[in-house]
Amino acid sequence: MGTDPRPVVVVIEDEPKIRRFVCMALESADLQAFEADSVKRGLIEAGTRQADLVVLDLGLPDGDGKAFIRELRTWSAIPVIVLSARTQESEKVAALDAGADDYLVKPFGAAELLARVRAQLRRAAPRDGTPGVMSFGRLRADFGRRLIERDGVPVHLTPIEFRLLACLASHPDTVLTHRHLALTVWGPGHAEDVHYVRVHMAQLRKKIEDDPSRPRHLLTESGVGYRFCPR
Repeated sequence: MGTDPRPVVVVIEDEPKIRRFVCMALESADLQAFEADSVKRGLIEAGTRQADLVVLDLGLPDGDGKAFIRELRTWSAIPVIVLSARTQESEKVAALDAGADDYLVKPFGAAELLARVRAQLRRAAPRDGTPGVMSFGRLRADFGRRLIERDGVPVHLTPIEFRLLACLASHPDTVLTHRHLALTVWGPGHAEDVHYVRVHMAQLRKKIEDDPSRPRHLLTESGVGYRFCPR
C-alpha cells in the first residue's frame, strides 16, 4: 500500500464520462479517487483500497447498486453517497434503507457533490465510535483530520496504520481479535490474514510508543489480539 494520507474515495459508475467527471472533481479537492464500473469491481476496490467513502451509481451492468450497499454493510460502515438518475421517492428510500448515507440525483454539479462528500467524511470518524480528538501519553490524535502528533510534531502514519489505530481507539480498553482487526482494516477476504495485523502493528508501535518493546498503549493479548489503553 502507498503512504498517501489523503482520504480515499471509490467511484462506482458504468458511464465513463460521468465516472471521470466525478473523479476529476474529487481529485481537485485533494482526495484520492479510484474507479470501478460494476458491483463486483466496486467491492474489490472498496476493500483493497481501504476506502474512506464510496460514490455509487445504482444502475450497474452486473447488478443494482443497492446489492452493493447491502454487501458492503456486512463488513464496513464507510459512508456511501448514491448518484442516480432515478428520482422516485421509493428508490431513494430503498437505497437509504439498504444503508446508503446520502442520495444525489443526476444531473448534479461538482460543488454540491463535493459539499456532500466533505459532510460525510466529517461524520465518518465519530460515526463508528472513534473519538474526534484524543490525547494519550505524548500523543494527540485528531481522527477527523487524520492528524497524529507527538509533542506537537506530526507523526506520519500510512493509511493502514491510521486505520489500525482508529479501530483500536474506537474501542478503548477492549480486546479486539486479530480476525476483527483484519476484517475491519483490510476488508473481506482478509479475515484470516493475522500476519498482516502483526506486521503493521509492529510498525505502528515504532511510531506511537516511546519504547516499542514495552508498549504502553498498544497492548498484546497473547493468542487473541490487541487492546488500546489510552492512559
